[in-house]
Amino acid sequence: MNEPVRRRIRCAIYTRKSSDEGLEQEYNSLDAQRDASEAYISSQRHEGWMLVPDLYDDGGFSGGNMNRPGLKRLIADIEAHKIDIVVVYKIDRLTRSLMDFAQLIGLFDKHNVSFVSVTQQFNTTTPMGRLVLNILLSFAQFERELTGERIRDKVAASKKKGMWMGGCPPLGYDVVERKLIVNAQEAEIVKKIFQRFITLRSTALLARELRLQGVRSKTYITRTGNQRYGSPLCKNQLYRILNNKIYLGMIAHKDKVYDGQHEAIVEQKIWDEANGIIVKSPQQRSRASASKEFALLKGLVFCGLCGSPYTPVYTLKNGKKYRYYKPSHQLRGLAEECPVGSVGAGELEGVVLAQLRGVFSNPDIVVKTWEHAKAKEQSVTEREVKKALRDIDPVWNELFPVEQARIVNLLIERITILEEGINIQYCDTGLGALARDLGDYQRRAAA
Repeated sequence: MNEPVRRRIRCAIYTRKSSDEGLEQEYNSLDAQRDASEAYISSQRHEGWMLVPDLYDDGGFSGGNMNRPGLKRLIADIEAHKIDIVVVYKIDRLTRSLMDFAQLIGLFDKHNVSFVSVTQQFNTTTPMGRLVLNILLSFAQFERELTGERIRDKVAASKKKGMWMGGCPPLGYDVVERKLIVNAQEAEIVKKIFQRFITLRSTALLARELRLQGVRSKTYITRTGNQRYGSPLCKNQLYRILNNKIYLGMIAHKDKVYDGQHEAIVEQKIWDEANGIIVKSPQQRSRASASKEFALLKGLVFCGLCGSPYTPVYTLKNGKKYRYYKPSHQLRGLAEECPVGSVGAGELEGVVLAQLRGVFSNPDIVVKTWEHAKAKEQSVTEREVKKALRDIDPVWNELFPVEQARIVNLLIERITILEEGINIQYCDTGLGALARDLGDYQRRAAA
C-alpha cells in the first residue's frame, strides 16, 4: 500500500534581541535562537513541517511594542497565507506585552496559524496551551515592568552623581565617551544668548537677531550614526536654553538639582539675572492684560503675503497706550521683516467699520439679508431689516466691546492685509441674525 501524502506545513522562525550589543559577532544570540528553532522543525519533519527561507529577525528592538520591521514582515506574510506555523525560541521573543500577545494570537487564529515555543513547547490550538501561555506572558510583562523600574532607579542614582544620561546634547556641549565636554565655539553662542536676552528682555527680538546672524540649534550625530541638523532658534528653544541649569554645571532630575560632572558655561549671576526677567515678565503681562482695550478684530486678520495671523499687541510710550495688529511670525521671531508689517489697531478697525457701514446701506445687501431671514423662518420684515441696518451707527456706540466683537465675527469671515490695502471677506449667513438682534435691541430701547 502507498503511504498517505502528508500536507506540507510551512514554518517561519522569528528571532529578537532587545539590544544591538554583540550582534556584530560572527555567531550571536539571533543565530543561536535560529539554530534551536531549525532543529525543532527538523524533528517534526515526519509531520510535514518545512522551513520557509525568509528571515524574520529583529536585532536591537524591544519586545514592549510591535513597531519592529521583522515582525511587520512576518505579519504581512501571515496575512498573505504564506505561513502555517510561527516558531520562536521563547515566548517573550515574540512579545512581552500581554495586550500585544492577545492581538497576535487573534491574528494567528484568523489565518489558521499555530504558534510554537521551542523551549516551552506550547501549542496554541489547545485551551490548556492558551492558559499556560497567558500565565507565562503575564510573568514576562511583570519582569519587563520590574526592568523599567530598575532602569528608572539607575537613572535617578546616576543623575544624583551628576552624570549626563543621554538624549539630544545641549548647545554648547559635545558628547565624548558619554560625558559632556564644552564646545568652545558653541559656548560663546550660549553666553551671548544670555547676555543679549538680559539687554533685550525679549525672546522674540533675540530670536530675530540670532536668525539674521545665522545662529542655529545644535547639529550632532546620534548613536546610530544619523546626523541631526540644527534649525533657526525660535522663542521656545531660547526659553529652554535660558531655563536649562545644565549651563550652570548642574544636572536636574524631576524637581531636584545636583552638581554635574561637566563644566559650567554660564555664571550663576548671569543665569539668575536672565531667569529673573523670565519669571517677572509673565506677571507683568498678566497685570497689563487687565487694562488692555478689547481687540475688536482678534482672530480675523491675516497677512496677505506670508499668511501669518495678526495678533493684537500693546505698547506704552510716555504713559500713553498704543495698539497694533502684528504678524504672529514676527512676534515669535521666525520671519524676516514683513513688507506689510504692523498696522495701527484704531486705523484698521476704523476702515473695517466704515466698509461695514457701506455694506449696510447697500440695497442689494438689504434684500439679501431679508431673504436669508425668511429662509430661517425669522419673524422679521423687510422694513425691519432696512431700519436695523440703516441705524447700526447709534446702536453700535451703545454696545459693550465684547458684543461689538461678536457682531463683527458674525459678519466678517476674514480680513487680509495687503501692501495696497485690505480685503474683507464677508459672511452672508450672519446678516439675518444681525438684523433680528438689532431689531430686538431697538424694540427693547423704545419700550
